[in-house]
Amino acid sequence: METFMLMAVGITVSAALVITKKREPLHLSFAALCLAIAFHTGGVFVNQFFHHTAWVLIERLGLLAIPPLVIQFSRHLFPKQTLLRKRGIRYTAILSAAAAVVLFTPLAHWEYLRTTLYYYVGAVLLLCYFSLIVYAKGKAVGAEKKRLVYLIIAFTAAIAASSFSPLFNLIIAAILYFILIMITHTHLTELHDLMTRALVILIVTLFTTSLFYLIIGFFGQKPAPSFRLILMVSFLLIIAIGPFQVFLKRMLTRIYPEIKDVFTSPFDMDEKLEREKALLLEKMAPVFAHEIRNPLGSIKGAAQVLRSEAESAEQRNLLDVITEEVDRLNRVVTQFLDYARPYLPDLQPRSLNAVIEKALTVVEANSLSAGIDIHWELHPHLPPVPMDQEQIHRVILNIAINAIEAMPDGGTLTVRTFRIDSATGDAVGLSIRDTGQGIRRETLKQIFTPFFTTKERGVGLGLAVCQRIVRSHGGRIRVKSIPGKGTIFYIRFETVR
Repeated sequence: METFMLMAVGITVSAALVITKKREPLHLSFAALCLAIAFHTGGVFVNQFFHHTAWVLIERLGLLAIPPLVIQFSRHLFPKQTLLRKRGIRYTAILSAAAAVVLFTPLAHWEYLRTTLYYYVGAVLLLCYFSLIVYAKGKAVGAEKKRLVYLIIAFTAAIAASSFSPLFNLIIAAILYFILIMITHTHLTELHDLMTRALVILIVTLFTTSLFYLIIGFFGQKPAPSFRLILMVSFLLIIAIGPFQVFLKRMLTRIYPEIKDVFTSPFDMDEKLEREKALLLEKMAPVFAHEIRNPLGSIKGAAQVLRSEAESAEQRNLLDVITEEVDRLNRVVTQFLDYARPYLPDLQPRSLNAVIEKALTVVEANSLSAGIDIHWELHPHLPPVPMDQEQIHRVILNIAINAIEAMPDGGTLTVRTFRIDSATGDAVGLSIRDTGQGIRRETLKQIFTPFFTTKERGVGLGLAVCQRIVRSHGGRIRVKSIPGKGTIFYIRFETVR
C-alpha cells in the first residue's frame, strides 16, 4: 500500500501543477518529475498483482525518466548553482534513452540490470542533493536560503530512511507534497508556516479517518479495514480535493461563465474580497497618484508665484500654508503609492550597523530630536545581512521618528543590534526603544493595519509599509509596549553565510 500511496501522490501533485493557470517552468518540471515517479511506482504496484513484462517495462521506463527530469527541476529550483549544467540534462537523457533501448533486448533479463538502474538514478539524485547543499551554503540568501535549508533537512531524512523500504515510500510521498507547498506558496518563508499548513492537512486527515470509523461503528456489520489503509485513503482524498475542484470549476465555467465563485466557501468570501480589493488598489494606485500630483504641482506653482507678488505678510503666510499643505498631500500620495504597488527588494550583503548609523545621523539632525537622548548599542561583529539598503534605512528612520514623536517632553531613544543563534543559522536582531507614552493594548493590535493612525494628521501607512519591507527581506517585525513607560520594536533579519 505504501507503493500505491507514492504513486497516487505523484499523480495528484502532477495534476495539481498542470491544471493551474500559473504554469511556470519550475512547476511544469516538478510535475513531469512526479509523473515519472508515479509511472515507476505504479509499475511496481500493479506488477505485484498482474505479473507481466509490460508492467516491468513501465516501472523501468519511469525510473529512467527520473535522472534528466530531476536535473531539470533542480536547475529551475536554484538556477544560480554551478554544479548542474544544462548539458547534464542532455547527457542523462541520452544515457536513459540508451538504457531504455536495452530493455527491449535480451539484456533486459540480466539479473543485475534493476540494481544497476537504481544505482544510476541514486547517483544523479545524490549529485542534485550535493548541488543543493553547495548552493544553499554559498549563494542563497534571505528567505530563499531558509526554504532550501528546510528542503535539505527533508532530503536528509529521506536518505536516512532509505534502508526502511515501506517508510521510505511514505517519506518520499511526504517530500513531494512538501515541495509542492514550497513552490506554490512562496509567501511561506518560515518553517513553522510550512509545518502549520502540513499540520492542517494532518488534522483534517485524522478527522476524516475518525469520521469513517464512526460511521462504520454505527452502520457497519463487517470488520473495518485497517487504520493505516483508511488513513492513507483519507490523505489522498484531502490532497486531491483541490486539483479536482480546479478541474471541475474550469469545466463548469466554460459552460456557465457566471458561476465563477461556485466553489468559494462562504467562510472564505471575506478573504477573497480582501484579495480582490488589494489587487484593485495595486492597479488604481498609479492612476490615482498621477491624477492627484498633477493638480498639486499646479497649485504649488501658482502659490509660489503669488507669494513672490504678495504685498502683505498675511498674504504670504496664507500662501505658505497652501504650499505646506500641498507638500503634505504629496507625501500622503507617495506613502499610498509605496504601500499599494508590489515591491521586489534588491538584496545585497550589507552591514546593518552602517545603515543604522546613517539613519540615526539623519534623526539627530532633525529638529524633533531636541531634548531626546539617542543611545547606540551596536554589536561590533555582526555578519552581513542581505538587504536593500535604501528600504531598510527607510524602516529605521520611520520607526525612530515615530518614537521621537511619542516623547514630546523628552526621553531616551535606544537603538541596539545583537546576534541571534537559531536552528536555521545565525540571524541579526535590531531593537528600537523609546521611553514615551506607550501604546494601549487595543491600539497595539492594529498598529500595522493600513490607514490606522492615532495622529491627528497621520495617514496610517508608515508602519504598514515598514512591515511589508521587512517581510520582503525574509525578516520579522514585532512590537511590545507598556502605556506610560515606552515602546520597543524588534526586527529580525537572516544573515549571509
